[in-house]
Amino acid sequence: MADAERVTARQRAILTAVIESYIETGEPVGSGTIARLELGESAMSPATVRNEMAELADQGLLEQPHTSAGRIPTALAFRMYVEQLIGGQNPRVGAAQLTAIARQKIDSSFAGLAGTHALLERTSHVLATLSSGVGVAIAAAPDGDVLEHVHFSRLAQARVLAVVVTRSGLVRDRVLALDRDMTPSELETAGNFLNESFRGWSVERVRGELARRVELERSEYQRLVNAVQQLWAKALPESEVPSGTVYVEGVANLIGSQADSERLREMLAALEAKQRLVELLNAYIDSRQQSVRVVFDLEEQAPEMSGLVLIAAPAVMAGEQRGTVGVIGPKRMHYENTMNAVSYISQVFERVLQGERGSRA
Repeated sequence: MADAERVTARQRAILTAVIESYIETGEPVGSGTIARLELGESAMSPATVRNEMAELADQGLLEQPHTSAGRIPTALAFRMYVEQLIGGQNPRVGAAQLTAIARQKIDSSFAGLAGTHALLERTSHVLATLSSGVGVAIAAAPDGDVLEHVHFSRLAQARVLAVVVTRSGLVRDRVLALDRDMTPSELETAGNFLNESFRGWSVERVRGELARRVELERSEYQRLVNAVQQLWAKALPESEVPSGTVYVEGVANLIGSQADSERLREMLAALEAKQRLVELLNAYIDSRQQSVRVVFDLEEQAPEMSGLVLIAAPAVMAGEQRGTVGVIGPKRMHYENTMNAVSYISQVFERVLQGERGSRA
């Protein structure tokens, strides 16, 4: 196991060069390649570099995939690299470190948007575009969010599209698989019943009240309420209410970076099960942190995420966490650019709020 204090300045420079070369090319890095670089000191011969790389390998920071090949960084090396980016003598990470061109590109992508959920939806697309991973944005469900409108449409036998709109502007749409088929008339009746009886109620109270009425009623009214309860439970599962809405984009970015097709299939399935992403980000990211966080041990929370890295930060507006933004990608990603982009985008919400206040003044 490597001890950061045992890694000399020269070894650290060589390790950084190996990591950045590997990020750019995806190929094992040889001592000759590093010897040709300017590393801030007198030139080193390939033999010197080779000896230092062997020492780094002994410390668990480099590995050799093939006998005659160069070296590639280990997960431990990537951790050390990220720590150096964040807390070294010259930190290279933060919203202010993002290039002017990248800032302009991000700002233009968010131009004209208003509202938390519009921003989060666009965020997943922007982060996927800027990184080599999957852009993720999760909306924090407002406390006490209340029902504004619900609508059900029959798609096919025992399949219904449910659209639920809350007072905060959150829109959830879900295709429901029901235990029995329901006619358009029944669906309209169910929707009218919910809208007339529960508009302005918190979504948690609606569920509780429906359960209470099911227990009380023993007539045709009970059959109606049972049907409405099933529709509501499937449209807004209890486990999803406190977690918020998830936006994901850029899954295709990972296809070329995963050699094991079976693990890729499992990982994609996990991404499609968006509740897993909510659990994953909630496990690592909260509003108390002041900067972007990099997490390497995703498999501890989700085994199917083994080999992937999470770079994320809370999106805060007026001191309140409105969601979480981040990127899930391979270990061989451009950490500096991705961390700077995540950090910058996490502050977009505050700037938008200030802009809205200014326009109303």
